[in-house]
Amino acid sequence: MHSKVYVNRTLNLKRIRYLGLDMDHTLIRYNSEEFERLAHSVIKEKLVKSRGYPEEVLALPFDFNMTIRGLVIDRVRGNLIKLNRHSAIRATYHGLRPLDFKTQNKTYQSTYIDLSDSKYLAIDTTFSVSLAIIYSQIVEMKEENKDVKLPDFAVMADDVLQALDEAHRDGSLKDVVKTDLARFIIKDPDTVAGLEKFKQHGKKVFIVTNSDFHYTKLLLDYAINPFLKNHKSWTELFEFVVVSAQKPRFFFDDLRFLKINVQDGTMTNQESRLEPGVYQGGSARSFTRDLNLQGDEILYIGDHIYGDILRLKKDCGWRTAMVIEELEHEVRHNKETEHLTREIENLMHKKEPFEDEMTDLMTLKIEDSAKVDELKVEALQKQIAEIDGQISALIKRQQMHFNANWGQIMRAGNEESYFAYQVDRYACVYMAKLADLLALSPRTYFRAPRRPLSHEL
Repeated sequence: MHSKVYVNRTLNLKRIRYLGLDMDHTLIRYNSEEFERLAHSVIKEKLVKSRGYPEEVLALPFDFNMTIRGLVIDRVRGNLIKLNRHSAIRATYHGLRPLDFKTQNKTYQSTYIDLSDSKYLAIDTTFSVSLAIIYSQIVEMKEENKDVKLPDFAVMADDVLQALDEAHRDGSLKDVVKTDLARFIIKDPDTVAGLEKFKQHGKKVFIVTNSDFHYTKLLLDYAINPFLKNHKSWTELFEFVVVSAQKPRFFFDDLRFLKINVQDGTMTNQESRLEPGVYQGGSARSFTRDLNLQGDEILYIGDHIYGDILRLKKDCGWRTAMVIEELEHEVRHNKETEHLTREIENLMHKKEPFEDEMTDLMTLKIEDSAKVDELKVEALQKQIAEIDGQISALIKRQQMHFNANWGQIMRAGNEESYFAYQVDRYACVYMAKLADLLALSPRTYFRAPRRPLSHEL
């Protein structure tokens, strides 16, 4: 670990020539709770006014802590599920109610979730939290009030997703953000100072965002320009700004660049090699080629595991860094609950000899047809059950420090969550906010820790 940057793969910043940034939730920090509150409200209105949902939907309350990033919607059954690193189900809610282990097991048996299957919808960005909240609420409404006419679970999932996508496209969300930037956008002078420092060290900095030019300009004028000391404007700070990039297509397709006139937003075809400026569209392949760069000379930083990190890693060979804003909360509470973790581990070790003895007794009974002391077996079962009860109580206490419904984002019980597995697999480094990386020297060498294999423990 370097400061607050966590390392999955060795990364030498001295080798990085270009630092690429996503804008929303990476370069520009949002007040996520306020933005998702707005999205929740807009989705409800679109469901009622455009898709014929009952008026009762408008009264559904917003609770930012109802869900977390990294969950998966089962469109067919109407469930919200949490997976471990192997895609096995570790927690399930139907509507607003948790399924107990027995019901979950009966529903899914030994199913391992394939996220390429259209039955499932991943909640993998901060912008998707409101989607998961509303879906859970209308599933609950459908189950609890049979008089309310609602479509089946799969159609509801599609309707909520389409309403959210439409809200991003038609300005329903960003038009509100534009009128009240102080409510939705967090200014971060440390980020601007860090970027200017990296420029001093000869690094080139660029932006690739799916937001349009006018929205991008507004946010950069608001959150970047006021804190610049070595540059007059963000147009000087950033070598390239690519808007409406259509990520993840930007990373694997061959779309053309359009040059944008910053003064009036007009566009012309870019026929020649790229030169510093503001562009729309384009592709990572032509960007890398025109600038005569090797993939590993570019570090791209984003917050979306699929749109920013996974496809980029698979298709471009650029180095990757991920911003996970929930990490700050998670790391702090991990430290606060260290004593509970130790108690749980101690109890697990205390239980092992009892389980081993039980295994030996039952093996002897079956293989040698030997008589076993049934009172001993009963005593062992009681001891194991008592310890399991203590462990369960401690886990509940521990979970209350995190999300009350889902626990940690990076864990599914004692195992890594599927979200953590994706971060581990595709992000070279990760951090809670961009300023954590920029606080370090642009010559930092991130060394991945040696990870013991199971047989080495």
